[in-house]
Amino acid sequence: MTKPKDNSANYLISTVAKRSGVKSELVRAWERRYQAVTPSRTAGGHRVYTDQDIARLKLLNQATNYGHSISQIARLSLDELNTLLKKEPNVAPQIPISLPPVTSDRRYLAEDYVEKCYAAVLIFDAKALESHFENAIVELGTEAFIEHLLTPLLTQIGERWRAGELRPVHEHMTSSIIRSLTYILRNNNPCSPDAPTMTVTTPIGQLHELGALLASIIAELKGWKVTYLGANLPAEEIAAAVKFTHARAVTLSISFSTDDHIVAKELRRLKKLIGPQVALIVGGRSAGHYQAVLDEVGVLHVKNYDHFRQLLEQLGKPGHYQETTV
Repeated sequence: MTKPKDNSANYLISTVAKRSGVKSELVRAWERRYQAVTPSRTAGGHRVYTDQDIARLKLLNQATNYGHSISQIARLSLDELNTLLKKEPNVAPQIPISLPPVTSDRRYLAEDYVEKCYAAVLIFDAKALESHFENAIVELGTEAFIEHLLTPLLTQIGERWRAGELRPVHEHMTSSIIRSLTYILRNNNPCSPDAPTMTVTTPIGQLHELGALLASIIAELKGWKVTYLGANLPAEEIAAAVKFTHARAVTLSISFSTDDHIVAKELRRLKKLIGPQVALIVGGRSAGHYQAVLDEVGVLHVKNYDHFRQLLEQLGKPGHYQETTV
């Protein structure tokens, strides 16, 4: 329910984010999921926040940096939050909200989150897993969250599933929660008018889309205008999307391998349809299974996230494809 108009509610969300240290998309997430703040609305429908809202968000930010779950503290009063924080050591939180490049300490923090998240997966505790994810996004930043938490966690889940420790439903639960957090992870800033364009998907028969989804987020963070198409598309439909969006590159994720030759056939077909001026990028844990056809058709095979970022950097330049040597 919208609050009555409050004359002190003068701050738009961009200002609130700067003053509180909480990213705009995370403010909206905490508001929608946990009612951490309840802004009023302008006549034009824009959220406006009060000084008290900013104070609450600052305290919530500090508390989550100390490891408290947002789901457990979001509805506490200002006094209760202050009391909670007084119990913490009289030092600054370990992880600042302004996110520096990933350091060894931050990798250790990510490894700790991997353990906590896997424990939540193992006991099938979706709420705990979601809370760990949300806190980790704040503490690690989007790229480190994807590279140093999600990737090893999903690898571990896959290995434990093959060993019989987990069931497919554990992976489905985890994937569902990750998809629900996409709005926090994505770059919501407007693209530059001359930003390079990319379509991202998986080829026909490849039903697991998380790799493609995460690749699209990484590309957006590197300044690309991304059209994400979901999973399981035939070459003709991917090529149509390239035409509609004037894409400079196509990125495909291949997460499992088969011997039915469908993927190889689709890669050849897609490369023929999009032509030599559009870069075809392929990654995923099973992409190496198709190395022969990748080499045959001139696909850019992504080895890791750093390699993907290098490719994005080079492909974003004028005369991109012919100059790409990574």
